[in-house]
Amino acid sequence: MSGSNTPRVALVTGASRSVGKGIALALGSAGWTVYVTARGEVGSGGPLDETARLVTERGGRGIAVQVDHRDDAQIQGLFARIAKEQDGRLDLLVNNVWAGPSDGYAGFSQPFWKRPIDDWDQLIGIGLRAHYVASVEAAKLMVERGSGVMANISSFGTRGHLHSVLYGMSKAGLDKMAADMAVELKGTGVTAVSLWPGLVKNEAMLARGRDDFEGFPLANAETPEFIGRVVVALTDDPEVGDRSGHTLITAEVALDYGVTDIEGNQPDSHRAIFGGGPLF
Repeated sequence: MSGSNTPRVALVTGASRSVGKGIALALGSAGWTVYVTARGEVGSGGPLDETARLVTERGGRGIAVQVDHRDDAQIQGLFARIAKEQDGRLDLLVNNVWAGPSDGYAGFSQPFWKRPIDDWDQLIGIGLRAHYVASVEAAKLMVERGSGVMANISSFGTRGHLHSVLYGMSKAGLDKMAADMAVELKGTGVTAVSLWPGLVKNEAMLARGRDDFEGFPLANAETPEFIGRVVVALTDDPEVGDRSGHTLITAEVALDYGVTDIEGNQPDSHRAIFGGGPLF
């Protein structure tokens, strides 16, 4: 996918912080044009503007777009804008936008029967449905051009209980979505994958000032940009289509491509801790 002199075009949803921001920055370092979305206002110097600025500073082109991913029309409008501005080109979609329970992480401390039913609207509505809507729109552009990668940011919560019932349901849905989309995308040149990062050393984790989280040491946790480096390596692989439909562990894919984290370390795979065995 890297043979053209024209900058490749990506959309990273939910890119104002953490994993989305790290992926956008890694793409910027590789010279991509990167559309980044979040609900926050654009043009105010907020977090999403900062992500776009850093993408450009690194040698790419960052374009911040305010999108509420609960609204199908806003998602569709985003893709219409990309199609218009980039002559129908979209090389990569990273489905990353996410929202926790309405009362924050406290919503993960209670069993499902004590939780309000409208947790569904956040964890499934944004954590799964919005990704499906974006994938539908991305596929329309990518299939037309005969190339592209769609990557879902999923989780080991597919394999074992993590956070909550609805969290696990949404992530398992993303893995199955990639697997089944790959069946229908066969022969189009478009690849669909799902990615499982390990423990992520993001802004929230660092702010806690702890050495570990739930027994996992932060010292060798993945930075958000490490996940971005893995995404870049996947898009640079001319044989990436062989992975279509697969769920991939970022730490293991990094070994395949010789990708290291920003400090030169090699984050560990959590596959064995979550029961081992094959993935989709």
